Amino acid sequence: MRKLHSMAEVDPTKCIGDRICERVCPTGAIRVVEKKAVVDGKKCASCFKCMDYCEEEAISVVPRAEPVILRVDPSGVDPDELQALCGKAHLRPEDVICPCTLTRADEVAAAILMGARSPEDLSVMTGVRTACGMWCMSLILELLRAHGIDTTPPKGASWYDVDAALWNLSDAVVRKYPEFRLEEARRRLEEGLEVPAPGPEN
Repeated sequence: MRKLHSMAEVDPTKCIGDRICERVCPTGAIRVVEKKAVVDGKKCASCFKCMDYCEEEAISVVPRAEPVILRVDPSGVDPDELQALCGKAHLRPEDVICPCTLTRADEVAAAILMGARSPEDLSVMTGVRTACGMWCMSLILELLRAHGIDTTPPKGASWYDVDAALWNLSDAVVRKYPEFRLEEARRRLEEGLEVPAPGPEN
C-alpha cells in the first residue's frame, strides 16, 4: 500500500525525449510522445525515479488535488485461491515482500487474481516496487509465474530477477554448506513451519 500526495510533471521546454525516464518508471506512467515525455497522473506512483535520472532537470514534483491510495484489499478474492497462489510461490499470505512499502504477499496475490499481469500492473494497483524496486522484484515475478504468467521482460524493462531462493537452490549447494541447515529449512518450509534465519549453528 502506498499513499500518494504528489506526482511528477514534465517541463517540455527542457525535455529532450531521451526515454531514460520511461525506462526507469515502475508503473509505465511516463511515456515519450513526439519526442517529449508525458506523465499519466493515474499511473504515477510518486517514486520520482524519472526526476532522479533526468539529466536535463525536466521533471519536477507537483502536489495532487486529492491523495491517491494504491492498495488492493485481499478480502476481495477467494481466500482459498489466494492461499494456493501464495503457496505455489513459496510464500505465506502475511509475508512482507516489499519492505519499502510494507506490501504483503496477500495483497500482491489478490491483485494478480484480480487481473494484474505484469510488475507494472502490480505497482499501479498496490504500490509495490515504487521505492527501491530491488528486494521485492524476484518475489513479484515468482507470484506471477505461480499464476502461469510469462515473466519474460519486455525490451528496456528494469526487472531484477534474482533466483537465489531456498526452494530453488541446487542439492549440491545444500549439501556443500550443512552448517546453514538448508535441508532443515526446506523441510520446514514445505511443512508450513517457521523457517529460522539462515546461519551457522551455535
